[in-house]
Formats: sequence, C-alpha cells, structure tokens
Amino acid sequence: MLQSIFHYGLHFVVPLFIALLFFRKHWIVVYGILLATMLVDLDHLLAYPIFDPNRCSIGFHPLHSYWAIGVYVGFVFFRKTRIVGIGLVLHMIADGLDCL
Repeated sequence: MLQSIFHYGLHFVVPLFIALLFFRKHWIVVYGILLATMLVDLDHLLAYPIFDPNRCSIGFHPLHSYWAIGVYVGFVFFRKTRIVGIGLVLHMIADGLDCL
C-alpha cells in the first residue's frame, strides 16, 4: 500500500512540485506536459498479461528499455525537449523503484 502511494505520488505530486517550482509562469501547461509523458505506459498494452504486479517494467517494455531511457535522459539537455525529458525520466525512476 505504501509503495503504491509513493509510486503514484512520483507520477502526480512530484511533477506538480516541479512545475510550480521551476516553471511558475506556465506551471499549468508544464504540469500537463509532465502528466502526458505517462502515455509512455501505452507499451504495456504489448505485453501479456497487460498488468503483472510482479513484473519490472524497466528493461521489459519497449518504451521502458535502457536505450529508450538513455534517449529520455538526453532530452533533458536540450531546451525544446527538456520538459518532456524530465517527465519521462521521472516516470522511469518511479517505475524503477517498483523493481526494487
């Protein structure tokens, strides 16, 4: 239960704090973009079963692969992709913590 609260807090609350702290002028748009990066979970639809509570997403799903994570980290270094990169990296951290 506590793990789920922490996991979903990383998905919803931390992006809100990031938007408010670092992008105050446009926080609503930034928060929307950060939430939209959760669409990366669409790759779960390719797995059978779609949801397995004992499966680690990192390294299993295509958009959760180590190569993809490297691209997401790279996004952070470019102004035009920074917000998307932050959202994707944060998402991978949240999903990675489930693997511990």
